[in-house]
Amino acid sequence: MKVDTISADGRGTTFAGVPSEAWFGEGAALKGEPRPYAVVAIRDSQVAFMPRDTFLWLIDESRAFSRWVIDQLNARLGHYVALVESFRLHDVTARVAYCLSELFNPQLYPATDRQLVISQEEIARLCGLSRQNVNRELHKLEKSGFLRIRYGAIDIVDLEGLQQFSRGQ
Repeated sequence: MKVDTISADGRGTTFAGVPSEAWFGEGAALKGEPRPYAVVAIRDSQVAFMPRDTFLWLIDESRAFSRWVIDQLNARLGHYVALVESFRLHDVTARVAYCLSELFNPQLYPATDRQLVISQEEIARLCGLSRQNVNRELHKLEKSGFLRIRYGAIDIVDLEGLQQFSRGQ
């Protein structure tokens, strides 16, 4: 699944990829407002919906659930702060590495497989770049031994190395 929006002038951007077994939408549920973005299935998906009343009841009645939601929101905040850092302080290759490596954030996406079935166009939308630029940067990351590019998929070969590279280490 992807969380995205289209601007008034027709430009699309993807805020997040949502792999299997991941959770999203807690912010909208807490605020009681419609999500200001679209959630789109990019392949066959099963999605569970929790009514807002149930969500709020669990927040009030379950300390463990409340703690989990706080941890989830903290992980999301950390992700977006690091994304801004990556956009402002690192080069384009590191930005692509960050956007890919964050799909393996164990708090946000606990069941991500090392084979990402994702198009370069979708990676470009996650990174805020053109598909052509993403293609060039993916080949640089492949030459560095972090990943392998296949048609319609990216195999992550060295996740730890990709994560370190994305942070400029």
